[in-house]
Amino acid sequence: MSDRSLTPDEHRFPAALRNAIGFVKVLELDEAAGRARVLFDGRAEFTHSGGTTVQGGILAAWIDHAMAWAVAAKNPKAAVASLEIKVSFVARVPPGPCICEARVLKWGRSVVFLEAELVSEAGKTLASASSSGILV
Repeated sequence: MSDRSLTPDEHRFPAALRNAIGFVKVLELDEAAGRARVLFDGRAEFTHSGGTTVQGGILAAWIDHAMAWAVAAKNPKAAVASLEIKVSFVARVPPGPCICEARVLKWGRSVVFLEAELVSEAGKTLASASSSGILV
């Protein structure tokens, strides 16, 4: 793991975006594996159903953001624009902290394939996703 890039750069990860989606911090980057672990906070304003459930669009944003970190872990000079994302919601996500682990599956000349899993702090799987993106 390298800590050289745990601090977000404003070009790829603008502060306004990070703040808007509840980004807390990058927990780990693994350059060799193209893997990132990112901590998010499910704030009360992200919830519905009487404050018991974080809205799915927020969860998809967390997953997409973590996948961008996996790309940055693999190649600190690369950025990605999502072509498609498929998210499977496995369990209700209550407000509070969640960790998203994202990884590069395949790195092509212009397209990258990614997957991610959103888990509770206790390690319970809450959502899983796959994605393809174009390297920019």
